[in-house]
Amino acid sequence: MKVIVAGAGVGGLCLANALRGAGIEVSVHERDPAVGTRRQGYRLHLGDTGIEALSSALPAGRWAELLAGAHVPEPRFVRLDPSLNVLDILEHDGRHLSVDRETLRRTLLAGVADAVTFGSRLTGFEIRRDGVTASFADGSAVTGDVLVGADGIGSAVRARYLPHARVVGTGLVQLYGKIPLGLADGMGNVFTAITGPGHRTVGVAPTRGYATCSFGARAEDFPPGLDLMTQEDLRALVLEMTPGWHPRVHDMITRWREIMPLEVRTSVPLPPWPATRVTLLGDAVHAMSPAAGAGANVALRDATTLAAALAGCADPLEGVRAYEAEMTGYGFAAVRTSAANGARFLGQDPLPEEAAGVSTGSR
Repeated sequence: MKVIVAGAGVGGLCLANALRGAGIEVSVHERDPAVGTRRQGYRLHLGDTGIEALSSALPAGRWAELLAGAHVPEPRFVRLDPSLNVLDILEHDGRHLSVDRETLRRTLLAGVADAVTFGSRLTGFEIRRDGVTASFADGSAVTGDVLVGADGIGSAVRARYLPHARVVGTGLVQLYGKIPLGLADGMGNVFTAITGPGHRTVGVAPTRGYATCSFGARAEDFPPGLDLMTQEDLRALVLEMTPGWHPRVHDMITRWREIMPLEVRTSVPLPPWPATRVTLLGDAVHAMSPAAGAGANVALRDATTLAAALAGCADPLEGVRAYEAEMTGYGFAAVRTSAANGARFLGQDPLPEEAAGVSTGSR
């Protein structure tokens, strides 16, 4: 069996490791020219789901290496007001790790680098009775038994395969960046949210060597052209949007760096679709609000669930069918939970009604 994976993000690379561990041939095709070409975020939170998936997909030595470089946060979510008074404390069960996204990607890449082609942008695919052929922008084509779209929220595979699937804005914009680790002293939780009027929120989460710092608000509260602003402009903007907040918060914002704006979007859950030799994982199928800290964990679960399903079935189509029956249940449940948390804590728009079912296609 051969599996073609579009996308070398966390989910796609975890899948490649798990497939290789199961003795299944895999080729991975990433549209970016290199791992660090495009900023996609910084710290990732891993809970039991993500930890279990990674520990099963990675060889013991590389899993130990990743653990050694991870931060272990206090297992709770804490919400503060702008004066840093405690509003809520939610204790979490299970294991928790904070890891740097690029470090995790490079760890996953190390074991499958020979199977990954960078600068390889998928432009189409053709499903046949006995396989699937993926086509790329450079004119090349690859044939395998299964094609997996692990190519993120703007998935080219999803756009061609499930054109009725919807990804919508949540009404929120987040600015993500880093602050010196010392500024997060006393905030070593899974996540600390400082929430003010109008659902304006500063989020803090330490990892090894730095802490992430985010600022989120309703999209209409921001001026146009955020992506054209300088780092200094973005810092000044957030200081203006947080008048009267605790001096410590303003110190974080003043020393904020590597800031990038991002419109927060979410998938709309889908009813089941007929299984074929093409499938999806991670944000390509169930992108979600960050309000539950679940996105990376669910993508990693997708990877190991799909690898196990394919390894356990002689017929690749049966493996895809088994995977999708499980993935659509827990994946869309996570989308709904994240949307509910986002509405409660961040002022996120309600999740739209499910998209109508339409048969799959290829082009």
